[in-house]
Amino acid sequence: MFEDKPIYYDNWDIDMFYTEKSWPINDLVRMTWIEDGPVRATVELEYKISLSTIRQKIHFYADSRRIDFETWVDWRQNQHLLKAEFPVDIHSDEAAFDIQFGNLTRKVHTNTSWDKARFELCGQKWMDYSEGHYGISLLNDCKYGHSIRDGVLSITLIKSGIEPNPTADQEEHMFTYAIYPHAGSWRDAGTIRESYFLNQPLRMVESGRPGNVFSFAHVEQSNVVLETVKQAENGDGTVLRLYESENARTKTTLHIPADIIKAYSCNLLEEIAEELPVTDSKVTFLMKPYEIKTILLR
Repeated sequence: MFEDKPIYYDNWDIDMFYTEKSWPINDLVRMTWIEDGPVRATVELEYKISLSTIRQKIHFYADSRRIDFETWVDWRQNQHLLKAEFPVDIHSDEAAFDIQFGNLTRKVHTNTSWDKARFELCGQKWMDYSEGHYGISLLNDCKYGHSIRDGVLSITLIKSGIEPNPTADQEEHMFTYAIYPHAGSWRDAGTIRESYFLNQPLRMVESGRPGNVFSFAHVEQSNVVLETVKQAENGDGTVLRLYESENARTKTTLHIPADIIKAYSCNLLEEIAEELPVTDSKVTFLMKPYEIKTILLR
């Protein structure tokens, strides 16, 4: 926990001197193993810090390197930041961050005044810090502020300013973040796919038969993400929105339902640009590096 008293815009800004006063959260009230099964093991921890309470369920999976931190916080502080930190043994001067329909790389050193000003870095579903053959991805389901300093990855979890709202964030919070160690780069490890698994977890229902599989649409190429399935704005057809995620020109094959007979490439306003051939419930087209493509199905 860090003292957070920015000079201006208390509920928005974080000033770089926030690191000058901090308190480790090491008052462990309770630790209990609540799951120990063939799929995962879970330990539940409860901490106290000043007037606030933090409970975490840390999930370890049998068949995945991902470690989830499912967190509940009853936050009663003001003008304090809550952050989670992970010291890592990685040598690199840059990190990758998820953005809308893509990702970008940012430097993490402080060689210039511009670099020093980037002490808090934005990443949506994930960030990754990797060296030649190894790396760590830090995933989240709703927390977007990250920092990397001296080999320590951190994610900002709660900011409780007092202006203009004097009790901002003083409430119960529920969120999950995860660390995902991997070989190779984030591309090799499937970090994007893993971040979607965290943000759109598996849901179980009591129906169907084992072995039955249905997918409305899917893409063969792993670097092309089918992000959106929605009704067309004019009500005539179904719109799919895809993006290329690895800066790679890719011939893409999209599998669609058997009753679809027409497919069109559109702009973001869903205005038709050209018709695409449909063959055996497949549509093939070229995706440029980091391109966003909108497909209309009828």
